Amino acid sequence: MFARPRRREASALMRVLIIDEEENTLLLQAMLQRVEGLVTLTTTDPKRAIELFVQHRPDLVLLDLQIGDTDGVELMEALQREVAEHDFVPMVVMSAHTDPVARERVLAAGAHDLLSKPLESSEVVLRTRTLLRTRSLHLNVESQRAALEEQLLQHEGRERANSEHRREATERIRSVLARRAITTAFQPIADLRSGHVVGLEALSRFDSEPRRGPDRWFAEASEVGLGADLELAAVELALGQLDLVPEEMFVSINVSPQYLADGLLNAVLSGRHARRVVVELTEHAKVDDYEPLLECVSMLRARGVRAAVDDAGAGFASLQHILRLGPDLIKLDLSLTRDIDADPVRRALASSLVTFAFDVGAEIVAEGIETSSEQAALSSLGVGMGQGYHLGRPGPLPAPKNVARAASLA
Repeated sequence: MFARPRRREASALMRVLIIDEEENTLLLQAMLQRVEGLVTLTTTDPKRAIELFVQHRPDLVLLDLQIGDTDGVELMEALQREVAEHDFVPMVVMSAHTDPVARERVLAAGAHDLLSKPLESSEVVLRTRTLLRTRSLHLNVESQRAALEEQLLQHEGRERANSEHRREATERIRSVLARRAITTAFQPIADLRSGHVVGLEALSRFDSEPRRGPDRWFAEASEVGLGADLELAAVELALGQLDLVPEEMFVSINVSPQYLADGLLNAVLSGRHARRVVVELTEHAKVDDYEPLLECVSMLRARGVRAAVDDAGAGFASLQHILRLGPDLIKLDLSLTRDIDADPVRRALASSLVTFAFDVGAEIVAEGIETSSEQAALSSLGVGMGQGYHLGRPGPLPAPKNVARAASLA
């Protein structure tokens, strides 16, 4: 098992290991003083040379062809076996015998250069600088390769985690669909002046782990390509109880624009009391192409279904839905209705939406009403309908026929 080459900072010193007789090591040390940023390690003992190589991992090795009784080529081959798999450590053999046979043997063994003795200072410095520059380039390339490899490993780890997450999410959603582990709670929508319940919003609840809000369930289903299946199951469950709702009340069902445009409700509404159904667009995301959505809404309206846009006043997407779809009902977001009795800015914005709705023939429904003061303030602005915990919490059928009236309107 090879060790990885060490990573070196750009400013780190380079190390040269010199293996030769003592006289020659001193001479080479003196010559290499001209090379900046260089540390020399010296030894006359071949065994010690291997120890120094393993301990210090030098950037260049200079060794004699014959060190005592040890053959320099064999020593070089022993040092090469200590080089890490992706590393490059140049090795230079020095010899007074540079005949063709010796040269061929040295280079065939893997030496990167051959210096003839007696050594010439300028040549030693030039060769050393060149090989150390090559070594430095190798280290930079290897560092980049290692960084890319690390990024790839991290990416693969994220991909595995995402794949596992998708698998688990898909199993959760399919389990919910198979077990029909969905219930419907109906929240009253009341006339703010009389307190009569005029409609119900169907809200999905999930009897499954993990315990979390329905928006998280629908979002996860959409992520794994089962969004339409889950929304269809929720809509079917809600509309399946339509006969239990008093005739004078409508039922509002939540549908995402993309699934509505795909014809999600065409078959589900067949044979139902379409005139008592309100389709409520729930998504905050931008719709890139309104044409399929407009076509589907027109078909539903032809059958008596009304369209509502949710969360008006909460962002650009809901405003675009209002402008493009011309809804029958506009639902004020709870961020707008909250504390509207004490906030003139909220009252001014709500008043402008009421005027807009009146001009285009739409009705306003205020969401998130939690106090009688909020109810009274909204009613005084001309808001006709509302829902919220003050008027009634979501629950099973049968629904109440009347809710609280604002004190100032009693």
